[in-house]
Amino acid sequence: MISMQDLKKYFWFVFGIMGVVFFWVGIWDGIGSLPYLSNPPISLAVGLLMFSVSKLIFKDADIFGGEEKKEVQKIIQKVRRHPKKHEFHIKYEDKIKNKEVILKFSKLDDVEKEFLVFLEKGKEIFVPLHRVTEITHKKKTHWKK
Repeated sequence: MISMQDLKKYFWFVFGIMGVVFFWVGIWDGIGSLPYLSNPPISLAVGLLMFSVSKLIFKDADIFGGEEKKEVQKIIQKVRRHPKKHEFHIKYEDKIKNKEVILKFSKLDDVEKEFLVFLEKGKEIFVPLHRVTEITHKKKTHWKK
C-alpha cells in the first residue's frame, strides 16, 4: 500500500517533470515564432554559431572535468614510462590541509580509475585526478592545470 508520504513524493516528481516540459515548450514555441528563426536553415546556422561561441567563451567550464582528467591521465602514463621518472613531482590541492602538496613521482604505486595511489612511509595516499594541479620535472613545470 502506498503511504501518504510516498504519494506526496510522486506528486512532486510529476509536478517537476511537467514543469520541465512546459518550460521546454515555452522556449521551443517562443523562439520558433520569431520571424527569422522560424526558417530552419537560419535557425541551424544561429544554433551552430551559439555552440561555437559558447565553446570559445566557456572553454574552462567543463563541469565534469572529462577532458582535463584525460589529459592528466595521458601525462601521468607518459611520465610512468619515462626512464627518469624519479626526477618528476606531482603537485595537488589538498582540501583538508588547505594547501598544495608535492609528492615524488617515484612514490606513485598505481593509478586506479580516477585516483593516483602513492606509497609514503608505509601508508597509501589517494589523490583524485581532478586535484592534480601541476607536474614538474627538475623543478620546472612539465604540465600545469
